[in-house]
Amino acid sequence: MLTLNLQPIFKARGIDKPYSFLVSAGFPSFTAHNLLNAKTVSFRLSHIDKLCALLNCTPNELLVWTPNHNEKLAEDHPITRLKKQNTDLNWQDTIKTIPLDQLSEIVKIINAHKNNK
Repeated sequence: MLTLNLQPIFKARGIDKPYSFLVSAGFPSFTAHNLLNAKTVSFRLSHIDKLCALLNCTPNELLVWTPNHNEKLAEDHPITRLKKQNTDLNWQDTIKTIPLDQLSEIVKIINAHKNNK
């Protein structure tokens, strides 16, 4: 089953109030509520497009696939690439513990990466 994977993206982007963020970005309040509370069973391609633009991500990053207990697909099936990954993108907490000299090195690496795009 495909579901939206918004919470980890909001966390990684430092968005503490996802509902307010979505509403201020132009999503109707009921749509924002449904997106954030996994009550969306269908959504518009324009919503996916808007979410990807706002969150700087791809549709594949917005979606996560969880196999149904009675569904058997080969491990190399393309949809298995959308299985939920256990990645902790809570960079805000991580960065608080890094010594300042190392932090400046990380900023240099990030800036170099941004300039290579």
